[in-house]
Amino acid sequence: MANRIALVDDDQNIIASVSVMLEQEGYEVDCYFDGEQALFGILKRPVDMGILDIKMPRMDGVELLQKLRQKTDMPVIFLTSKDDELDEALGLSVGADDYITKPFSQRLLLARIKAVLRRGRLQEDNQSRTEEIITHGDLILDPDRHLCKWKEQVVKLTVTEFLMIKALILRPGHVKSRDQLMDAAYGESVFLDDRTIDSHIKRLRRKFRVIDPEFDQIETLYGIGYRYGND
Repeated sequence: MANRIALVDDDQNIIASVSVMLEQEGYEVDCYFDGEQALFGILKRPVDMGILDIKMPRMDGVELLQKLRQKTDMPVIFLTSKDDELDEALGLSVGADDYITKPFSQRLLLARIKAVLRRGRLQEDNQSRTEEIITHGDLILDPDRHLCKWKEQVVKLTVTEFLMIKALILRPGHVKSRDQLMDAAYGESVFLDDRTIDSHIKRLRRKFRVIDPEFDQIETLYGIGYRYGND
């Protein structure tokens, strides 16, 4: 059965182009142009994922997600009009799984959708198993709870960022190429620009440095890839 996605944005051009792209990829799409309309529609006919614009009339994306979280734990990707850390932090704090900044490529959005849905499927498959907590020095990753801590403080990560830091920490001191990190975060069937991976690494560093300005565990090896810590 095809996954059903709720697409919520007051920009008719985005609704038109993204809905066509999703339908061509085999998804079923419910389109809404404001938060109030979306809340009523999603609660009436549940979906497998929501793609929500943050800035909308009548009810913005953050308030919409807060109300939805009272009824459903469906995964959500936020669309934000600018690369604004406040928007990002606010969205993640109310339970968003990922976010993407406008303007965005449809290929990148599709990759994020697949990554978030893949994480949900893996969680369902592993309900009878408990994935071990991963620790390395001051870093703690709890995959079952999607929880990351550095020096006992929570670092709020998107799904993609979490999968990348997990890939790095599983083999500390060993180099991961951009392609390997891309496979870990998006799956082997998705191909993205190297700059997308570099952007995620930049955000990861920035988030850790908010807690610890001296954080330097993610090392860049130019022309090769990235590694976490030392052997």
